[in-house]
Amino acid sequence: MTTADATPDPTMEAITAAVALGHRGEVESARRDLLTLWHRIGATGDALHRCTLAHHLADLCDHPAESLLWDVRALDAADALSDERAEQHHAGLRVAGFYPSLHLNLADDLRRLGALGAAAEHVGEAEHHASALPDGPYGDTVRTAIAEVSRAVADGDTSPRASAPAPRSRPVSAPHTGR
Repeated sequence: MTTADATPDPTMEAITAAVALGHRGEVESARRDLLTLWHRIGATGDALHRCTLAHHLADLCDHPAESLLWDVRALDAADALSDERAEQHHAGLRVAGFYPSLHLNLADDLRRLGALGAAAEHVGEAEHHASALPDGPYGDTVRTAIAEVSRAVADGDTSPRASAPAPRSRPVSAPHTGR
């Protein structure tokens, strides 16, 4: 299956369009559109849609507790997602590649909230799954962020990471590309 062979998916296209709004600095519009889609998809809807949407909505949150809510939803959806379904969206896409970023995001949220023990557990999960990351810039970025969050947890640092994307500057990416 090639990308051209992928089944058209209007929901993924709507998610991508909403995320693009956020990239252009239209954060409130992006949030509104993603929340509207979330209500249409539902908490038990298509796992790829839920994972992608929740992952990106977490990136648009200003407070780590709100981000945590969406990051938990993204991880739960990934747990319900099959490689076959992921490949319908993009050839070669594997759910295993989602987990380093998803656990990294949870670790960073928990660290920011001062739950350092729980954050350390998710850093460990991110490290455990890091072998699923591709070689190259994306994989290097996630591995670097895992190391940064690990150091911050060890130091008891709950401040925002300088390299962490902020709601108005976070890049658009598939769930596996993460923050």
